[in-house]
Amino acid sequence: MPVAKNIKDTMANASFIRKMFELGAQLKKQHGEKNVCDFTLGNPDLEPPAAFQKALVDIVNEKIPLKHGYMANAGFAETRRSVAAYVSKEQGAEISQNNVIMTCGAGGGLNVVLKSILNPGDTILVNVPYFVEYNFYIRNHCGEMVLVKTQDDFDLDVRAIEKAIDKKTAGVLINSPNNPTGKVYPEKTIRELGEMLLRKSAEMGRAIYLISDEPYRKIVYDGLVVPSLFANYKNSIIVNSYSKDLSIPGERLGYIAVHPGAEDAQDLLDGMILCNRILGFVNAPALMQRVVQRIQGISVDAGKYQKRRDILCSRLAKMGYQFITPGGTFYLFPKAPGGNDMKFVEVLQEKLVLTVPGTGFGAPGYFRIVFCVPEETIERAMPGFEYAIRKCG
Repeated sequence: MPVAKNIKDTMANASFIRKMFELGAQLKKQHGEKNVCDFTLGNPDLEPPAAFQKALVDIVNEKIPLKHGYMANAGFAETRRSVAAYVSKEQGAEISQNNVIMTCGAGGGLNVVLKSILNPGDTILVNVPYFVEYNFYIRNHCGEMVLVKTQDDFDLDVRAIEKAIDKKTAGVLINSPNNPTGKVYPEKTIRELGEMLLRKSAEMGRAIYLISDEPYRKIVYDGLVVPSLFANYKNSIIVNSYSKDLSIPGERLGYIAVHPGAEDAQDLLDGMILCNRILGFVNAPALMQRVVQRIQGISVDAGKYQKRRDILCSRLAKMGYQFITPGGTFYLFPKAPGGNDMKFVEVLQEKLVLTVPGTGFGAPGYFRIVFCVPEETIERAMPGFEYAIRKCG
């Protein structure tokens, strides 16, 4: 057998997002790119901020010894120091550079964390709907994903999470603002979650890590603020990325930040630094580390995404679509008219409108629309959305 059975099985259950993206590429060849309204992939279309462009040009032109060379596996000390200072302000909890590890994006960071904390058979609790790659990441490191339903408004159900915890539970993985729902978990929920996990950790006799995947932290609307994880639970780990807030997903840069009060914090950090190397990442990209060191806190104008959100929500609501307005990200997650998300997405395809079925996120009966696309794409898609709700609704 040329391919491992595990990979063969994984290929059979590959991401719906990628499948739809590939379908979109085919349809664009057949019908012309401008005739296909593609809402499948969260690939930010805004240009990186001017401060990023300037820092990049400055660094390229500066004479810096070993500018593109290896560094410590955790990343450049000066970059980690800069990130730690910013995260300390953001979280309201002082951390040092020693609590930060630079990674190859949030995906790389999550794999490093999971490799470091999972023993074979350990479980990670994940809330539904969830980012489709989580299951693959967890299985990469001999863990098992346990799904927990959220509330009707997509907020975390702390009681349901508590009921799912047992002696195999190594961590709870949350994603706020959430992909695919756009939900920003409120302070009250995070506080209750932290209190419960502290109690359950003592009961189970092991630290249950709270892992927060936060690449959309700065893409929030209506004055919302993503609550501090570190202020609410000591055994917490933040994984973040610059892909969305700087519009540089292809540069693969992110970081892990560990609460300084976490149990076995030093062993955990040492383990993650080792895993950063042995997983093959070795270190995060040198040039990008030098850039973000100089521009901490800078991000794209989320107001541009909010305008698109408002146009999309207004138009779809008038047609009769049902959804919860997202508080962050650039995703809308409506109910599929007629209830069958797979069928509904196929009907949209008849009008060359591409979306992703909720089944791919563990939530059948919904579908995801990405609105990090030009406003004219949203406008061109409206007849297709009108057609589909009339046919299925």
